[in-house]
Amino acid sequence: MPLVEVAGVSKRFGGVQAVNDVSFRVERGMIKAVIGPNGAGKTTLFNMVSGFVAPDTGTIRLDGHPIHGQPPHRVAARGVSRTFQNIRLFAQMSALENVMVGRHLRARSGFLAGMLGLGRARREDREVRTRALEVMEFLGIAALADADATRLAYGQQRAVELARALASDPELLLLDEPAAGLNMRETRDLARLITRVRARGITVLLVEHDMSLVMDICDEVLVLSYGEKIADAEARAVQQDPQVVRIYLGEEGC
Repeated sequence: MPLVEVAGVSKRFGGVQAVNDVSFRVERGMIKAVIGPNGAGKTTLFNMVSGFVAPDTGTIRLDGHPIHGQPPHRVAARGVSRTFQNIRLFAQMSALENVMVGRHLRARSGFLAGMLGLGRARREDREVRTRALEVMEFLGIAALADADATRLAYGQQRAVELARALASDPELLLLDEPAAGLNMRETRDLARLITRVRARGITVLLVEHDMSLVMDICDEVLVLSYGEKIADAEARAVQQDPQVVRIYLGEEGC
């Protein structure tokens, strides 16, 4: 059984058909990319998988369980975490505190227990902090723990956002244009990080425009054009698909 199974999803915004009858699978332990020109429906598709947008039609299953139409916090509780095309870090909070926010999804103590400082809440807070630091260490950014997150360099902010997403121990990690704004060295570092994330048993689905990154790390590629699927296959096969070359990669390929 695939970890993710999307069947016939469609989404319209007014007169715009953003996604039209798209189906695909993501096998457990895979790195899969969604590519396509601007306006192809990639982020809308991501928003449907992560619960930010409900599909008009179709189904989305995670490990066999339907998640379409559920709110983001319920989708996250089932094991889906994501980053965003535009970085969304909390201002006036340290990098560590931002990462801890992602871990609090796994906490059991309620709001009242936290406010009253009850023993269980204090223990959980220590555990959240420890786990957040472990994730930052894994990503090589533990030295940034006490820094103001929104004052960090752009690439460092990307890493903090990734750490926050990983802090919840997701089964599925959604990365929306993770290489946007990164230089070549930072992109190479990102590629290594994503493969290390997969090595920890986390399945990765990413939207990305950097084709060198996609071809370097992805097992499969889904290609969208004007909201419709035009290819879904192994990365090298997609790279050589005549329709993909014509519509997305350009006549010379990549």
